[in-house]
Amino acid sequence: METLPLSDPAAHELDLPLYESFDSFESGDSTSLDMGQLLLRAYDIGDLVNQSAEVAEYAYWKTVVDEHEQVRELVKKFAKAKELFADCERFGRFHPDYHAAKDKVKEVEAQLNGIECVSRFKAAEQAVDDLLLAIATEIAGAVSETIKVPSNDPLPKGGGCGGGGSCSCGSGGCG
Repeated sequence: METLPLSDPAAHELDLPLYESFDSFESGDSTSLDMGQLLLRAYDIGDLVNQSAEVAEYAYWKTVVDEHEQVRELVKKFAKAKELFADCERFGRFHPDYHAAKDKVKEVEAQLNGIECVSRFKAAEQAVDDLLLAIATEIAGAVSETIKVPSNDPLPKGGGCGGGGSCSCGSGGCG
């Protein structure tokens, strides 16, 4: 089986021409944002992302996963297990089958994760997510250091807190 090398997630330094200067967005005497020019540059960034090694690897492993018969069977099994668990979850841990249903979901998920193409697909998916986060962070940082950038990371790092004033993050939005 042919494999593609995983890109180093730290190597997301694309030479993105986000803006040459804010002068390019000025028209006449007043400063206004040329949405057409901004959208064209956004499409250029999208094209660069789509041509990246991360997206190529993601597409490759997605195809491999989609064509893998054992994965398809386990995905169906996983969906059924999740449905049963959702029914049990309505009543919480007091449902007689709650723990068995939860264990079944974990078991099928572990079987899925044990298949090489699934684990490589997840790694490629994470690499694309990291690339998109790096781009979004760079764009947000060009506007302001306190702008929050959404992430799929369950343990976000830095940025403002939005926590209602009980911290000392200095973002000014804490109450």
